[in-house]
Amino acid sequence: MTSSHRTPRTALARLRLAVFGPPGALGARALRPVRLALALALVLGSAYGFGVSGLLAIKRMRDPALRRGGVPESALALHRSVSARFAPWARARIASGAAAHIPLHDVPENEWPIFSAVFFLSATESLRDQGVDVRYAAPSVRAARDLIMDPVHHTWVRTHWGDDYLHDHNVFFRSLLIAGLSSYESLTHDGGDLAFLRDQVETLAADLDASPHGVLEDYPGETYPIDVMAAVAYIKRADRVLGTDHSAFVARARRAFVAPYDDELGLVRFRVDLYGDAAPAPNQPGRGIGNSWVGIYAAELWPADAARWHATHTEHFWQDASWASGFREYRRGGPEGEWTFEIDAGPVVGGFGTAASAFGIAAARRSGRLDQAYTLTTQMLATGWPAPDGSLRSPQAFSHPAAPLLGESALAYFLTLPPADGVPVVTGGRVTPLVWLALLLYFGVFALGLWLAYRMAPRTQRVAGRLWESTRRRCYPM
Repeated sequence: MTSSHRTPRTALARLRLAVFGPPGALGARALRPVRLALALALVLGSAYGFGVSGLLAIKRMRDPALRRGGVPESALALHRSVSARFAPWARARIASGAAAHIPLHDVPENEWPIFSAVFFLSATESLRDQGVDVRYAAPSVRAARDLIMDPVHHTWVRTHWGDDYLHDHNVFFRSLLIAGLSSYESLTHDGGDLAFLRDQVETLAADLDASPHGVLEDYPGETYPIDVMAAVAYIKRADRVLGTDHSAFVARARRAFVAPYDDELGLVRFRVDLYGDAAPAPNQPGRGIGNSWVGIYAAELWPADAARWHATHTEHFWQDASWASGFREYRRGGPEGEWTFEIDAGPVVGGFGTAASAFGIAAARRSGRLDQAYTLTTQMLATGWPAPDGSLRSPQAFSHPAAPLLGESALAYFLTLPPADGVPVVTGGRVTPLVWLALLLYFGVFALGLWLAYRMAPRTQRVAGRLWESTRRRCYPM
């Protein structure tokens, strides 16, 4: 074949050659960038979304602090991530005024934003107390305080209790105010809320002390001893910033949680009825979430009782299944079922309480059961879908829109808690099959992304080859 035979026969073909290059390049150029972009997106997306998450989970599960009770790297990373997001969210929520128009009994919309702020402030204070420089969190610390004190965010309890809602029962809400403001004052030494805080501490302590059974209602007709215990702990913690001494009140408050008011296992009741014929009448016995919740506070109030409660909690609620370990929400064989959902408990999966096990990280750490805490934390880190910025994608995905930072703020607090003073420390724990399944998912999706990207390359070559041959035959006939 001579060179004259390779010259395009028509002017249009010659123009096409000059503009687009050799024959067939037009089709190849049109498709190859698209294919390459898709392949690159698959590689980067699967790497960032899953491969890196698997590596981060492994790295953070190997942190020695998980076994010895120090502040783990995962807690520091998570707290920094939440700190960067908390102030913008809180400011936007306050500015929206949305809390003024929420249905009265919508628990997530009403309670959880303030609960998020309290957990965030508690986590920040806990880190500071263990030597971490938390000045980076200052804007969010202030925003959390402002959300707690925003009158619009008090709408639902004002509706329940009237204008005297700050001095009439309302234990849960008043305790949150005490907890949040105590942490805020400890962190900032601002002083602006001290008079308000002192009033809340003194009046709630007096109300509980004067109550016949040592408990008061959270909401009309709803009395939760587990929330009363948290309130007692918050009052004691407030002594550090107020310079007060409520040790006598704390000693007397114990009466509400022991015989004859405990359940048949000797655990703190989840809920009681203050208005029954033999008040406080049993309503609900100890449950997983309640046992774990009081486990966070009991050791700093009544160490001997705390040890007994956690031992009973472990005996009757800890579950080792073939695929996971953790705390149950309900007792074995109960009528509630092994697969269900409840607003306080969250999803109950095979008997495991998701909230009971998450709160159980904190309870186990405070009780010195670092073996339990290690097992629960590694499961949480593996299934939490960790991101490079320190956040956890799973809590984000399952959080209520009204409180998108609740899960992460709570976990940041739970992971920072050290064993209580004087408790014996038990180390150990195990890596459960749930952890390996989560890692398999991360690396499996990443491998799938690589395989799909690889498959695109020969396909691109085949398509480009067919286009080249077709164009060559039209422009360079033999």
